[in-house]
Amino acid sequence: MLSETASAVTPTVAIRHETLLRSAPVGDVGADDLPTHPGSYLLALEMGKDRFRFGVTETSVATGRKPVTDAQPRCIWLEEYTFSSLLAEDTLLPSLETIYRSHPVLQRPADFWGQVRVSVNTPSFTLVPSHLFRKEYAASYLQLMRGSALPFTEHAYAFAHPAEGFHCVFSVDTRLTDWLAATYPLQQVALVHQTSALIQASALLCRRSAGPNLLLYFEDEYVTIVARQGTGLRLCNKFAYKNAADLAYYVLYVLSELRWEPASVGTLLYGEITPFADSYASLARFLPQLSFGSTLPELALTPDFDELPEHRYLSLYGLNLL
Repeated sequence: MLSETASAVTPTVAIRHETLLRSAPVGDVGADDLPTHPGSYLLALEMGKDRFRFGVTETSVATGRKPVTDAQPRCIWLEEYTFSSLLAEDTLLPSLETIYRSHPVLQRPADFWGQVRVSVNTPSFTLVPSHLFRKEYAASYLQLMRGSALPFTEHAYAFAHPAEGFHCVFSVDTRLTDWLAATYPLQQVALVHQTSALIQASALLCRRSAGPNLLLYFEDEYVTIVARQGTGLRLCNKFAYKNAADLAYYVLYVLSELRWEPASVGTLLYGEITPFADSYASLARFLPQLSFGSTLPELALTPDFDELPEHRYLSLYGLNLL
């Protein structure tokens, strides 16, 4: 009998463009019939304990047999999968194997992709100033943050943010990194924490604002708060909350620590939040400059994405900025 994760897994959201589905076999393609060019696409993968998202960005536009590289990158594919972690402790890898087994896009040869970028949404991460960072101490930084050593099934990784002057240190399950290495053996896979994508996105979204700004990214019962003063990063942290009162407390705590007046802070909302949510109503009571965020200005979307809220998938879109 097949388990839940070994049975068919279907996406909860699917935006698909025919470009990736109409490629002809090698050696059977006419001069004007090349919709895809190996190396012209960026594959962005976002992985968490009970969800998987991926997007495909066209980084160059195919015209005849030559790609044009001066066009704006365009996201042409997005899928999201969710799976219950109640029946099994590890649902991500079995689900990934099931999805990849018959997927028309994810089954493409590894060398089809110009770049593969992966973000993981793991609970253990911290930001370390680059002048203090030492690669051999990465696990120790996380131990200090966690209050305990990493389990033997996890390894510490780091991603540098040179423009910001720090490294994001985070943990990843060894089985996941082994699977990525086996799946993309010819690729130098860029592995980052979800917060790195959000930090990069916030830098772009707030670059023209001199005043204090908050970016709040919601997912499940967590909110990631990114605070910026002009172009400088002041804070990035992730909080678990159970209700709107908890959320308000954490946001007010951050504002108090930064000594910012709520009325003066521009606040952008992203992720899993709607204008009808209790959390939105709670925040709107003390943040008058509250608004829902829009799509990244440097990333185009096909018309198929019009049905999706612009603020929904910032962490996935942000992988295009790394």
